[in-house]
Amino acid sequence: MAAAASPMASLYLKNTHNSRPHFPPNFPKSNFVPSLRFAPKSKTLTLTAARISAYLIEPDGGRLVELFVEDSDRESKIRQASSLPAVRLSRIDRQWVHVLSEGWASPLKGFMRESEFLQTLHFNSIRLDDGSRVNMSVPIVLAVDDADKDRIGSSSGVALVDEEDELVAVLNDIEIYKHNKEERIARTWGTTAPGLPYVEETITGAGNWLIGGDLQVINPIKYNDGLDRFRLSPAQLRDEFKRRNADAVFAFQLRNPVHNGHALLMTDTRRRLLEMGFKNPVLLLHPLGGYTKADDVPLSWRMKQHEKVLEDGVLDPETTVVSIFPSPMHYAGPTEVQWHAKARINAGANFYIVGRDPAGMSHPIEKRDLYDADHGKKVLSMAPGLERLNILPFKVAAYDKTQGKMAFFDPSRPQDFVFISGTKMRTLAKNGENPPDGFMCPGGWEVLVEYYSSLAAPAENGRVADPIPV
Repeated sequence: MAAAASPMASLYLKNTHNSRPHFPPNFPKSNFVPSLRFAPKSKTLTLTAARISAYLIEPDGGRLVELFVEDSDRESKIRQASSLPAVRLSRIDRQWVHVLSEGWASPLKGFMRESEFLQTLHFNSIRLDDGSRVNMSVPIVLAVDDADKDRIGSSSGVALVDEEDELVAVLNDIEIYKHNKEERIARTWGTTAPGLPYVEETITGAGNWLIGGDLQVINPIKYNDGLDRFRLSPAQLRDEFKRRNADAVFAFQLRNPVHNGHALLMTDTRRRLLEMGFKNPVLLLHPLGGYTKADDVPLSWRMKQHEKVLEDGVLDPETTVVSIFPSPMHYAGPTEVQWHAKARINAGANFYIVGRDPAGMSHPIEKRDLYDADHGKKVLSMAPGLERLNILPFKVAAYDKTQGKMAFFDPSRPQDFVFISGTKMRTLAKNGENPPDGFMCPGGWEVLVEYYSSLAAPAENGRVADPIPV
């Protein structure tokens, strides 16, 4: 049964490498084409292949690479660490340790050595021993300065400590190589314009050397912010999907509050997967939980808002898993969205929803978007190492005045739709005003208004206060 056309852009269903396709009952197998194609002379993606899988997609490289020290080896690793030169991790470095340790970047075994770094910069992928490639589009590296390099000397390993000098991990069989910042920035972001948030936060003032090696985490990363229960690892997510008997997992990443347009997209995606023959597709609602730029809504507030969305029944808790993706945010557009998609493969997702200008931002100097709004979804459909992942692009939802709710935009009657931008949404929330009925569930909107009210409260010195934690 072929999927019917929809205002949401069309589905791509790809053959999983090294696996036999499994079809639901009565699925016409003549529709199966194990390849991905663009429709001739078409600006949109069309359904040209179909494959139904009743099992979770394999992690990149065939297995999850978790980098935790076994309990039986912990004391010996602590003793080893005490004899090694120490490298202090920044807050964002610790987030990358978290990402690596749980297998989100499988098959990486630690911070990148030079060969992995160069492959990532130049090919957006890493070649495995068997000659196959896995996607890897953003460098996961650890910078050290000249003093660190001199102190490390000829040591084959280093101890990694947090900002309080508490032991986190050891990095063994290390390699130190030059940190060419300009090349890294230009190839990751496509520009070296000043004002890129992640660059200013982590690269501009970083050391001139990068250190790679095999990571062994002695003390797993915990944040103790009341949200650790949402930070499910890829292995834990896979167990949860199996517990729910999911035969498809579709992932949706957010770094913003969920409005009813997002919810429409997610519920419509599930409807279409059911029509295609899946019995129990499960949504992975997966907000980004690492570093974000200063004007983004903080994670604790976003999670509170997401909980209200489920409480109000906008999304079905029975078919939705809410979890936090621990990665820092680069805002590197089509380059970074590949990383976001690749990491979800390792968590068991075989469908990935991608919207307009994913991982994008405004140009830091000029009054325009930094990236073409359509390039993210196009790049995902062609990216090396993502052939196994089914990409679900979608058209923008807008507020339909005739229906009094969010709906997929219909270009035949543009006068009926109102686009409520993120800027407009923030302005309404800051002013304590309500959006049109049907834009966001009332409970979720109250959380957003509460957050911006906390920003408006002056601190004792008369300056604007930091947001009040949830």
